Amino acid sequence: MTPTEEKNTDIVEAGDNASVQERHDTVAGMDNEVAEKSSVGKDGGDGRDHGRNNDEAEGKSGYDAGAEKRTAGDDDDEEEVNEAEVEMSFWGHLEALRWVLVRVAVVLAVLVVAAFIAMPYVFDSFILGPTTSDFFLYRFFASLGTRIPFLPDFGDQDFSVSIININVASQFMTHISTSFWLALVLVFPYLIYEIWKFIRPALFPKEVSSMRTAFVMGTGMFYLGCAVGYCIVFPFTFRFLVEYQISASDLVVNQINLNSYIGIFIMMIFVMGVVFELPLLAWILSKLGLIHKDMLRKFRKYAVVALLVLAAVITPTGDPFTLSLVFIPLYLLYELSIALVAQKQPDED
Repeated sequence: MTPTEEKNTDIVEAGDNASVQERHDTVAGMDNEVAEKSSVGKDGGDGRDHGRNNDEAEGKSGYDAGAEKRTAGDDDDEEEVNEAEVEMSFWGHLEALRWVLVRVAVVLAVLVVAAFIAMPYVFDSFILGPTTSDFFLYRFFASLGTRIPFLPDFGDQDFSVSIININVASQFMTHISTSFWLALVLVFPYLIYEIWKFIRPALFPKEVSSMRTAFVMGTGMFYLGCAVGYCIVFPFTFRFLVEYQISASDLVVNQINLNSYIGIFIMMIFVMGVVFELPLLAWILSKLGLIHKDMLRKFRKYAVVALLVLAAVITPTGDPFTLSLVFIPLYLLYELSIALVAQKQPDED
């Protein structure tokens, strides 16, 4: 090969090597571009993911902050409500008391209407029951067979008292008044319940159970006193007064007026109902620290005299038996009061 040909061959080979090197450089450049794009895409994805995470974290923190604000707001509202309940003004108490009286008046009016409708059926069998020998107490003593000293003759099966009316409007007015008093007896538990609801927010937790017991006991004792008045005190008193004769020749005839009968009937039943609240009154005074067991025991002999006077006022009869029928329950109530009140607390240094 001539030198010229060798030179040409070297030139061709150098050109080929240059072309191959250019192709390698081109491929390396394309690979670098792909790698850069991948890197950029990866970095962008990571950025987007990081942005989304930041947004979610910020949204969650904002929600939590809002929830905390709402919870704080609810707590503030509850505190404001509680403070409003605790720190009720004088006029607020008057408004609450007014609604208590309104509710009691509405219930009382409903019961008055119901009692007015039922009165013709109740009047003969219940209110006028002690005027005939069919009354259960008369039959009980008649079944004993023997006459008890100082007592009327309960074995008289012909005993009957006719009630007369001398006023034109007396029966209508008696119908209304009797319906009212009967409704007042029936509304007593609801009245106690409304009073309990009114004073309960002002009580301490330890006082709530005590006052609940007091109201329940007061209601039960009131009805027990009314039952004693109707079943025992009034029938004996009425029977004695009706059969009492000032004239030896029976020239004076008893004609019982309707107003007189209803007046003594209601008075004795309600008086006995109120008197049976004596243990409750003693218990409340004991809680206030005004009385104690030793005080009631010390004044027992004076209380016996006072109870005898009270029994004589309740029963205007002069016979010892009827007087004892009222006195014995009153004395038992006094002893029950002694059992309920607390002992005297020692003086603190």
